[in-house]
Amino acid sequence: MKRRHLLAAGLGTLAAPGIVRAEGKYPERTIRLVVPFPPGGPTDTIGRMTAERLTGLLGQTVIVDNKSGAAGSIGAMEVKNAKPDGYTFLFATSSTHAINPTAFVKPPYDPIKDFTPISSICVNPAVLVTHPSMPDSVAGLVDLMKKSPGRYSYASSGIGSILHLAGEYFKKEVGGMDVVHVPYKGSGPALQDLLAGNVAWMFETFGTTLQQHRAGKMRILGFANATRAAIAPDIPTMSEAGVTGYEAYTFNLILGPAGLPQPIVDTIDQASRKIMADKTVIKFLEDIAAVPATDTSPERTARFIRGELAKWAPIIRAADVKIE
Repeated sequence: MKRRHLLAAGLGTLAAPGIVRAEGKYPERTIRLVVPFPPGGPTDTIGRMTAERLTGLLGQTVIVDNKSGAAGSIGAMEVKNAKPDGYTFLFATSSTHAINPTAFVKPPYDPIKDFTPISSICVNPAVLVTHPSMPDSVAGLVDLMKKSPGRYSYASSGIGSILHLAGEYFKKEVGGMDVVHVPYKGSGPALQDLLAGNVAWMFETFGTTLQQHRAGKMRILGFANATRAAIAPDIPTMSEAGVTGYEAYTFNLILGPAGLPQPIVDTIDQASRKIMADKTVIKFLEDIAAVPATDTSPERTARFIRGELAKWAPIIRAADVKIE
């Protein structure tokens, strides 16, 4: 079965009773949730779950509209330019609201001024994964890299991706390493070269590495989150592995265009709180190694965006990442 069919089958019983409405008659028609990446990936999967749940709570259909391209900027611009009437929202990610505003030579939007923060859904932490020939601990890997300057390389899914920046952040946090970055066009070919032993390590997601890790074909050394993953509690966090405070993840937030009326913000906020309080939703997210947000509020969402921008901007500049 295709991913979206599996999703529909797995979440078909999740619709919750009770309709949340703003003042007046909102919503009166179909709502678009713009996902700035193609169908089938983690952002799309979580976006479809969120849209389905919002449909049940709002009493109107919420559809996912995939607007991919330019590292998520095409989808972000779609929402920036939309009328602030509550019928177009962005399923924002680390690309759209942590990386692109700094990495783009000419940013096409302001991540703060051009959007209305509404709710936080989850983060999807990265994992540090190595070829089995590498040391079996983060400390051992770092020691080997530092003792062999320029000899080893690390892979990423592409220049300026969160997984590339996770690697640069890792190098910074351990005091620097002379390791060559090898960017690929996506995670698939990068993982193939890791399996073949052509690169030493990389940051990836649990979804694409856990099975191979358990089969002994690659080794996950650390989970880049403050707490361990529910689906793999045996794998230590990066902090536990010796890189104190290290966290790197993609994220999913609901944002509207700038100027969204407060009653509409309140309506989506209330619906989001109900979604993220549902144990079935929490389990769904944990089963794909995502970490559900415990505070979904607009205020927390705004603080989170500012924090992520501040965290990644110096790393992007130090790595000289520039997207034309």
